[in-house]
Amino acid sequence: MDAMLGIYRHHIARGVEPGFMHDTESLQPDDLKRRRRNMRKHRLPHLVADRDGLVVGYAYAVLFRKRPAYRYTLKHSIYVHPDHLHSGVGRILLPALIDACAAAGYRQLIGYIDAANSPSIGLHKACGFREIGYLPSVGYKFGHWTDVVMVQRSLGSGGATTPDVWLPVPSDDDGD
Repeated sequence: MDAMLGIYRHHIARGVEPGFMHDTESLQPDDLKRRRRNMRKHRLPHLVADRDGLVVGYAYAVLFRKRPAYRYTLKHSIYVHPDHLHSGVGRILLPALIDACAAAGYRQLIGYIDAANSPSIGLHKACGFREIGYLPSVGYKFGHWTDVVMVQRSLGSGGATTPDVWLPVPSDDDGD
């Protein structure tokens, strides 16, 4: 937990943040524990990359929306240790996350990426995501407005067939 929090806090405090959240408050251990409980409840993957005993990155997926109609769609985040950026960690984590989400019966995977984060955009395109939207000036960080690129990828047969796995309906206490 401490290693993941350290990675997350680094990206929030210092750099082009690879996810959509433009947090000014720091994620706390209890927040991460709550997220992990919710992920397990919905069979959502939370993957950790390890090199020689050091956590070098992690990736996870959460429910896209709490309404029942959206229960087959997830949004995801990937965070890589600052000393291991551009070393292939994301190219291992993202395909593994895609496979785990598909195996659990989910059909769509969505991501929100800071438009200035071209390495993350390139990684997602290489893994079969396509750009589906552009949100100008939706985040405010480091004294300026930031734009967000929305990406999406189908899992399994995507929307071409009806679900073959019945996923639980999200409840009011669900969140990410």
